[in-house]
Amino acid sequence: MKKIYLICLFAATVHYSNAQDTTSHSLTDTLMLENIEITSIRAADKAPFTKTDLNKEQISKLNLGQDLPFVLNQTPSVVVNSDAGNGVGYTGIHIRGTDASRINVTLNGIPYNDAESQGTYFVDIPDISSSVNSIQIQRGVGTSSNGAGAFGATINLSTNEVNKKKYLELDNSYGSFNTWKNTLKLGTGLMANHFLLDARVSKISSDGYIDRATSDLRSLFLSAAYLDKKSSLRFNLISGKEKTYQAWYGVPENMLDSDRTYNPAGTEKPGAPYSNETDNYIQTHYQLFYDHRVNSLFSYNIAAFLSRGKGYYEEYRADQYFSDYNLPNLIENSDTIYSTDLIRRLWLDNYFYGSIFSLQYNKNKTRFTFGGGWNEYDGKHYDIVTWSQKGFPADYTYFNAPAQKNDLNFYAKVMQTLGSGFTGFLDLQQRFVNYSIKGFESHPDLFVKKNYSFFNPKAGISYNKKDFQTYLSFSVAAKEPNRDDFEAGVNQIPKSEILYDLELGVEKKGEPINYAVTFYYMYYHNQLVQTGKINDVGSYTRTNAPESYRAGIELQGSAVVTKWFNLFANLALSQNKIKDFTEYIDDYDNNSQKQNVYHNTDISFSPDVVGAAGLNFIPLKNAEINLESKYVGRQYLDNTSHLSRSIDPYFVENVRLAYHFKKNILKNVDLIFQVNNVFNKLYVSNGYTYNYIYGGTLSVENYYFPMAGTNFIAAINIKL
Repeated sequence: MKKIYLICLFAATVHYSNAQDTTSHSLTDTLMLENIEITSIRAADKAPFTKTDLNKEQISKLNLGQDLPFVLNQTPSVVVNSDAGNGVGYTGIHIRGTDASRINVTLNGIPYNDAESQGTYFVDIPDISSSVNSIQIQRGVGTSSNGAGAFGATINLSTNEVNKKKYLELDNSYGSFNTWKNTLKLGTGLMANHFLLDARVSKISSDGYIDRATSDLRSLFLSAAYLDKKSSLRFNLISGKEKTYQAWYGVPENMLDSDRTYNPAGTEKPGAPYSNETDNYIQTHYQLFYDHRVNSLFSYNIAAFLSRGKGYYEEYRADQYFSDYNLPNLIENSDTIYSTDLIRRLWLDNYFYGSIFSLQYNKNKTRFTFGGGWNEYDGKHYDIVTWSQKGFPADYTYFNAPAQKNDLNFYAKVMQTLGSGFTGFLDLQQRFVNYSIKGFESHPDLFVKKNYSFFNPKAGISYNKKDFQTYLSFSVAAKEPNRDDFEAGVNQIPKSEILYDLELGVEKKGEPINYAVTFYYMYYHNQLVQTGKINDVGSYTRTNAPESYRAGIELQGSAVVTKWFNLFANLALSQNKIKDFTEYIDDYDNNSQKQNVYHNTDISFSPDVVGAAGLNFIPLKNAEINLESKYVGRQYLDNTSHLSRSIDPYFVENVRLAYHFKKNILKNVDLIFQVNNVFNKLYVSNGYTYNYIYGGTLSVENYYFPMAGTNFIAAINIKL
């Protein structure tokens, strides 16, 4: 194994406090240190950014075993999907149409997105919702400190809560498709006024709605901390292991009516599908934080991290040519054999490490922060044939290519109270990215070295009076291509994307009524989109669309009508357009590509309407009935706006019944029964399309990911 030298750079974050530095303060007065990193990486209440916050109680209420995106499903402008069809295993999320590769996710302020694909795979940290105590979603560019690569949305997860009292929790649920979730959580509480330890173990399993889309997910969470009046030291270990049967190919459109749970994975094997067509991955995060309040003006936090990932997906492949694996044809007697069936494993073995840092100064009306982050990705890609009918050596490695990526950024931001309720905000970020890729599976001789430098300014102003706020902000973000984009070849590497984001919001908090209205305009220069074009090396990669935009309004509101009834709703109305788009279609008759030019077409997977609503009834003191609805408008599978390549709009309703009580040593018992998709809507949440010309005819092949019909989850959660 390659030896890795981990150099821990340190990062400082800040916390504002009006308290004076006197010896009369008790430890409980300084437990603000528990969330010191939150104040440094998240948008403050008065910051001019569009955001949604979820607290621990809200997260726990929704956490019944489905992946994190489904916990966020009722928040504004969010659309989720699931390969297995029931929210367990591989899931995805879009926010304002922005896909997961552009949504920056941080875990206690530390980057979580995959450095190469830039995507987010929550399946690698199963049941993280059981350890998260708060979530902030920023729509739009957001603040620099919430992620250097934020490009349309951010999700910040925080687990660093101080649990002062000891606890023991058992959370268990069972649902349709043989879905189980078993979670054990315990905490020592504050020991000797300084120490605490929190732990969690979880197991989630499911057969999935789609055929053979099984999931076996296990996770471990450990957090140990030392706190005193001015400082805290915390170590986190977050580890996940997943084994999922592949369900990422989708269901052909012509089979949706006759066999909507069909799974083509493993069917290249003659007879019954290959039983181990699975994805296998272990990911472990090591995080170390040191928080210190120097005095009433200065605070800082030092954080270092290492994320270790290793795994593979295994697949049965029929009729594979020896030449594609750099082997000669097989000669048997006088016959030449050109191909064989085989089983292969495609491995990913990586280290991701670095730090975040910032320093904050707070005095009177000024809050100033200087900080940044550094991280390095060191990954290996290698593929092994573990079995073949004939012609392959044992455990034959046919591809092996390392890749490295370095990311360094600095930012300075200031929030200044201007008087009469006004607050000004300025945030300047400089980011440096370096790529080094030594080959791709299809093109092992293609080497790439590329450097990027981005300047991302952000500015805004807000007005606050009691529970009322209004704000205006303008932000710029630039983003580098991902690993697959570089396979275009050294002469066709796409340009970086740039996003200009204008946000105008009005918000009224408090009870019995609160509301929020946000107007946004997100203009993209050189947005990377799929066009179907084949590049110099024969691969399909994204190309730059010179001009595109997202413009919309987000409406939110909630009301406490009576002590036994309250409600909420949100609605996002938008236009998401590419001004000029060229589609490339493979023409097999002429061994070429046909071009079609479009104007003002819809951006793929960007519905014009997304809405959610909930009615909450409290018929008894300890009982609650929740009716939740979700509407998602039409989504196009590509950027042509062809109705034949789209996902139909859908409206889904869920019902949740909950009852809680206390008895003797049982501090709290929650009984929950939830029915999803009450009216058995047969809908799909995701898909893709492939089009080609053959025999003089255009063929459109759509593949969809159906969601389960009516299904249920029942849970018993016990706290001792």
